[in-house]
Amino acid sequence: MLPAKVCLSEPLGDPNETILGKELCSYLEAAFSTWWEIDAESLCTEVESARRIHVLIFVFFSCSGQSPLPSQRLPVPDSVLHMFPGTEEGPEDDSAKHGGRVRTFPHERGNWATHVYIPYEAREEFQDLLDELLPHAQTYVPRLVRMETFHLSLSQSVVLRHHWILPFVQALKDRMASRQRFCFTADRVKIYTNEEKTRTFVGLEVTSRHAQFLDLVSEVDRIMEEFDLTTFYQDPSFHISLAWCVGDARHQLEGQCLRELQEIVDEFEDSEVLLRMHAEQVRCKSGNKFFSMPLK
Repeated sequence: MLPAKVCLSEPLGDPNETILGKELCSYLEAAFSTWWEIDAESLCTEVESARRIHVLIFVFFSCSGQSPLPSQRLPVPDSVLHMFPGTEEGPEDDSAKHGGRVRTFPHERGNWATHVYIPYEAREEFQDLLDELLPHAQTYVPRLVRMETFHLSLSQSVVLRHHWILPFVQALKDRMASRQRFCFTADRVKIYTNEEKTRTFVGLEVTSRHAQFLDLVSEVDRIMEEFDLTTFYQDPSFHISLAWCVGDARHQLEGQCLRELQEIVDEFEDSEVLLRMHAEQVRCKSGNKFFSMPLK
């Protein structure tokens, strides 16, 4: 950051004759020499907007003895002006870039979408099962899309301020340190929607060890309350989502389609063994960061 005592409205004099001028020039030289090594997020955090870049450039020329005339303003290049689109009003969400998905809460700089869950690493046989299920479901709802990764949620998606992430994760680690790993079965096909009914999911519902999942949720909920965040759903249905689509497609997928999908699962070779799964760790995703907490 700039030295605390710098006053941009007062002349700095010859930068080679004042300690303050030398410090400021050194700072700016370092900043400009590493300009393109700084990622956009870090630069945006440090500078905040293109207007501050304008100020830095002006101070740089003032210190180097090449100050423009008082009546002139140094033009800012278009590439700089458009470097941080939406920094004042917030970025615009384009649902087309996310398969038509709509955010459940608006994006704001410094806010990190956070989710706690148990990951499931799909085996080849599980993918083979999906190869039978998805095409059949798509005969009813062609826009269904296969999930890329699989998990069982232990929390809703909540918003964490950046400086809360590490304390939140540490509290989560402390809570999970004494929890035991366990096996469970997820073999009942069920149709889900999000609260806003803007997305529909085909999932496999957990049919055993429900109490162990509730115990984990109880621990996560206590942390959510400590951070004044939303706790998990009442009477939750723990499940692994297999496919999703935009909109409320329950009418098309429930009934005949659901019965046929369940028949595919029941008749799939070794499905009883395949759908017996292991809960070995809890994971927290906050923005683009992942934190894993192994169970005992």
